[in-house]
Amino acid sequence: MPLHIPPAPAPALRSVLAALGSPTAVHEAHTPTLRAHQGPMTAELPLPVHVLDRVIAGGRPPRTRLTAWRFLIRGGDRYVAAADTRLTPDGWAFSHFFEGPYVAATERALRQAESLGSLGSGYQARLLSVPELYMLTLWLHGAVGADPAAGLPAAADLLIPLAPAPPGIAAYRPHPVSELLPVLTHRLTPPALAGEAAA
Repeated sequence: MPLHIPPAPAPALRSVLAALGSPTAVHEAHTPTLRAHQGPMTAELPLPVHVLDRVIAGGRPPRTRLTAWRFLIRGGDRYVAAADTRLTPDGWAFSHFFEGPYVAATERALRQAESLGSLGSGYQARLLSVPELYMLTLWLHGAVGADPAAGLPAAADLLIPLAPAPPGIAAYRPHPVSELLPVLTHRLTPPALAGEAAA
């Protein structure tokens, strides 16, 4: 299916490229693979990172907020790390490098999304974080031309949980938002509130 990677804000990309060109920034990163890599590195596949807020039972839609732009860092023929940027009063700025399971998981989920088959005009790729569940998903947003910094998950959007996923949620299995969101709502709603919402 057509997978649209939205363009990152130019200052975000510039700040990551500057950090990659800084021996100090790379050396101080807690990323052994990045520090050990010899040769040029590039910042690719920019994805807006949204956080899911206000997940409440009772049918009220959750809120999302843009918290970062994430880039996968390619060294040679593989991704060796990722870089996050954050919004400051002066605009987008480099935040930190990191590595670990979510780097490979993001790459795998993007490849999987591209092989899902032709579904309409495609999807805009984003990341959706659910901090309370230590969960990160690839969010395939149906409005490919939408502002990547705005918007809520639509019922027909797809969420692909990245590994490691919370217990009981299968990693790399595409879920329509309309199916996965109630599961997340149930897990995140305190029992007393869940009982009140059901009454």
